[in-house]
Amino acid sequence: MNLARPFFATMLALLGTLSLSSLALAAETIPNIGPKGEVKKLHGDLQFTEGPTSDGKGNLYFSDIPANKIYKLSADNKLDLFLEPSGHTNGLMIAPGNKLYASEMDGRLISIDLATKAVTALAATYEGNRFNAPNDLVIDQAGGVYFTDPRFRAPMPWPQGKEAFYYRDAKGTVTRLGDNLPAPNGVILSPDEKTLYIIPSMQKQMMAYPVEAPGKLGEGKVFCELLQKDPAGNGGGDGLTIDTAGNLYITSALGVQVFSAAGKHLGTIEFPEQPANCTFGGPDNKTLYVTARTGLYAVEMQAQGHVFPGPK
Repeated sequence: MNLARPFFATMLALLGTLSLSSLALAAETIPNIGPKGEVKKLHGDLQFTEGPTSDGKGNLYFSDIPANKIYKLSADNKLDLFLEPSGHTNGLMIAPGNKLYASEMDGRLISIDLATKAVTALAATYEGNRFNAPNDLVIDQAGGVYFTDPRFRAPMPWPQGKEAFYYRDAKGTVTRLGDNLPAPNGVILSPDEKTLYIIPSMQKQMMAYPVEAPGKLGEGKVFCELLQKDPAGNGGGDGLTIDTAGNLYITSALGVQVFSAAGKHLGTIEFPEQPANCTFGGPDNKTLYVTARTGLYAVEMQAQGHVFPGPK
């Protein structure tokens, strides 16, 4: 069964669509955040881009899910194929030891050696069954990984029977942390790693959980509600990143919605295509890279992105 078509049809229906405009947008500036200039299209003619991550050396890695590829963008804007097949990876994050951790939508959390491209499974099953389709991830200071496992691209019936989010500790033990959100998608930690944010794709309420210890969460609460294209809508988010001040950048049908650490909406950065995910990179970590449907975009910011995992 070809699951790519229903996956992307579902995502478009859930998150809405944005009409294409010019390839460079003059964005309204959010005080102390940016953008500082125009949104620029770096590359196009891709299929469905996701999961950008910077290696701190000027390179950016991102997934093209239906193409089953991971690409590497060099500091001089040269685009090269990094890995094919990729297991239909989605979320990516650079890890210690010259590794790239990835949410493989074919059912695993994996590690990829950046030098040899060797793939190692970090987590493939929970309670004897494969994961649905791991979506996004974040690495903490303890060497653990929080990751989401929603419905998108999952076989039917869902292997886990429910959508959930998990923690894989540094020794390889996997714990289910929550299973009561509709399509848990984006995930990230606050810079001090005392809060875990989960971004559902099927509700406008974005969630925050106190981190009591690595892999142990307190009771969740609504962090913010996303603005909607339709005032009566209930559309959720997709991916996100965070800056050093704790401001969140959440991709949505309206663009990248920016919220303060207190949950106040500060502004929205629009793009020619609907954003799926974003990250900071560049020489000073002040370039916001956005994967948006068939394109990869960048815009210079005043804010500086937080780097994961943080220093121990």
